[in-house]
Amino acid sequence: MSNWPLWEIFIRGEHGLAHRHVGSLHAVDAGQALMNARDVYTRRHEGLSIWVVKAGDITASAPGDKDALFEPANDKVYRHPSFYDIPDDAGAM
Repeated sequence: MSNWPLWEIFIRGEHGLAHRHVGSLHAVDAGQALMNARDVYTRRHEGLSIWVVKAGDITASAPGDKDALFEPANDKVYRHPSFYDIPDDAGAM
């Protein structure tokens, strides 16, 4: 079991629109990971959908890359809704 791959588990709840990370587990393959995730993370039938992703297949940014990845967005003021004038007759947005 120690050489089985690690899988990251994401569950979409009945009232949610997005999957959220709920934990990790070891399994031989994706099918077993899915069944084990169902047994471990959805005991009370709270899940609507399960994603299993092999942890080794996830590529993540490093905390040290924060400035290079996210600072350029500050230069794009047009992405901020406060940049635009919204007519009163448009209503609440």
